[in-house]
Amino acid sequence: MEKAIIGKKVGMSQIFDTDGKVIPVTVIEAGPCVVVQKKTAEKDGYEAVQLGFQDVSEKKLSKPEQGHIKKAGVSPKKHLKEFKLNKAAEMNVGDIIKADVFAAGDHVDVTGISKGHGYAGVVKRYGAHTLKATHGTGPVGRHAGSMGSGTDPSRIFKGKIGAGHMGVDQVTIMNLDVVKVDPELNMIVVRGAVPGPKGGLITIRSTAKTIVEKKGEAGTSANPQKASARVNPQKASARR
Repeated sequence: MEKAIIGKKVGMSQIFDTDGKVIPVTVIEAGPCVVVQKKTAEKDGYEAVQLGFQDVSEKKLSKPEQGHIKKAGVSPKKHLKEFKLNKAAEMNVGDIIKADVFAAGDHVDVTGISKGHGYAGVVKRYGAHTLKATHGTGPVGRHAGSMGSGTDPSRIFKGKIGAGHMGVDQVTIMNLDVVKVDPELNMIVVRGAVPGPKGGLITIRSTAKTIVEKKGEAGTSANPQKASARVNPQKASARR
């Protein structure tokens, strides 16, 4: 079943598995979310639900937002996000979505707004090389350098790296696995890093990737035509 929830990034930490290996994780405060609006194929042409997250004072909402919330009959919410889910038709306005909608072992896609780095040069923004820090370099060691010929084509081709605004982009990290879920603390712990600063808004949904289950380690083939069956007696691993 396809699932989704809204949350905010708490921060990164690490936990240890049963083998004592360190797992870098990100802690996310997920939900509780409420279904504010339901889109149907008959009325809207597609099926989706709009979730609301984080209570807020009504005076901080605009008049249209207040009317939208009052129509749903729910408490004012700061963040609204729409999700196209294959089970959206089974959900109703007012339903509560909690962190336990996900379970340990689920694979999810996490979307957030990346950290802003202001106006950055090509070295920081794209990892471009600098000139040698020695005599004769001058004050241009971190400059972008030549952009191309002048007369022809007399312009810079699209896609050329250059200085500019860095960060504050919507970024999705796909196929992260859920390590732990605590519904009492509204906490979802995922393996690895997710975009955004601490306290940044995060959306979690079932991954769009096709998960291939591992079938165990490959054994030695009995077919002499295959490389796995041709044992080289000169190798130390074959001399037992």
